[in-house]
Amino acid sequence: MTGATTSGPDVALLRRPARTRLTWLLIVLAALALALIASVAFGSRIVGWADITAALGGTQDTLDQAAVVKRLPRTVLAALVGAALALSGAVMQGVTRNPLADPGILGVNMGAMLAIAVAMTTVGLYTATMYIWVAIAGAAVSALFVYAVGSLGRGGATPLKIALAGAATSAALASLVVAVVLPRGDIAENFQSWQVGGVGGASWDSIGQVLPFLAAGLAVCLLCARALNSLALGDDLAAGLGERVALVRGIAAAGAVVLCGAATAVAGPIAFVGLIVPHLCRLLVGLDHRWLLPFATLVGAVLLTVADVAGRVVNRPDEIEAGIITALIGAPFFIYIVRRQKVREL
Repeated sequence: MTGATTSGPDVALLRRPARTRLTWLLIVLAALALALIASVAFGSRIVGWADITAALGGTQDTLDQAAVVKRLPRTVLAALVGAALALSGAVMQGVTRNPLADPGILGVNMGAMLAIAVAMTTVGLYTATMYIWVAIAGAAVSALFVYAVGSLGRGGATPLKIALAGAATSAALASLVVAVVLPRGDIAENFQSWQVGGVGGASWDSIGQVLPFLAAGLAVCLLCARALNSLALGDDLAAGLGERVALVRGIAAAGAVVLCGAATAVAGPIAFVGLIVPHLCRLLVGLDHRWLLPFATLVGAVLLTVADVAGRVVNRPDEIEAGIITALIGAPFFIYIVRRQKVREL
C-alpha cells in the first residue's frame, strides 16, 4: 500500500474542469429526481402525475393515491441505502487503495448478516436500533478480519490478496449464516427474505431508526475527503504532508463500516453498489475525493432507486428484490474491473 503511484491513465482523471463537474452535478440531480418520481409512479399499479401530486398533498381518496403514500417510505429508503453503500464503497477503496473494495466483496455485509443471525437466534432482537448496533459490530469485526488476513505474507495488503480474503470470508460467513438460521424454523422464512436484500419492507419507523447512523457515517466520511486525497499519494508522502495516516485510515474506515452496517441492518446485504458507483464517478469528476464522495452518494441513491423500480416493473405484479438486480449488473462489472485494472492499486 505504501509507495504506490498513480498510473498514467488515472492522471487524466485527476482533474476535471469546474464547468464539467457542475454539469454532471446537474445531470445527476435531475436523474435522482426522475428516479424518485418513477419510484412512486411505477409498480404493480402505474400512477399518474395528478394522483402523485394529490397524494403528496395529503389526499388518499383513490387506490392510486394510496399506492403513492405506501411507496414513499420505500422510495426514501432506497435512496438512503444506495447513497450509504456507494459512499461506503468509495471510502473503502480510498482507505485500502483497492479498486475491488466493496462492502459485499470484502465480506462486510456478510459479517453484519451473521451478527444479526446469531443475535436473533440467541438473545433475540426486538428493536430496529438493536439490529443496527449488532450489524455495525459484525461489519467491523469482518472488515478487520479480512484486512488482517489480506495483510499476511510478502507485500502486505495487496488488492488481490484482500479481494481473495474477502471472497473466502464471505463464503465462510454465508455458510455459518445458513447453519445458524436453518434449524430455527420460526425465523428462517423472514430471515431468508431479508437476506436477499431489498427495500420492500420499508416504513417511516425503520427510516427514523437508521437515519441517525447514516447521518453520522455520512458526516465522518465526507470530513475525511481531503485526508483521503493525501492517502492516495502513498502513506510515506501522506505522512510527510502532516497526515496521521493510521488515525485517518481508522476514522474513515469506521465511517464506512457504520454506513454499511446500518444499511445492511435495514435493507439486507445489497452487493456491488459500492463497487460500481465509485468507478463511474471517477470517470465523471476525477479522483479528488472532495468531489468523488458527494457524487458517489448521489449516484448511489440513483442506482438503487432505479434497481428497485426495475425489480417492480419487469415482473409485475410480483417483484424482484433490488439486491438481485444490483448483482446482475455488478457481477459483469466486477469481472470487467478485474480484467481492465488487473487488480492493481488505486
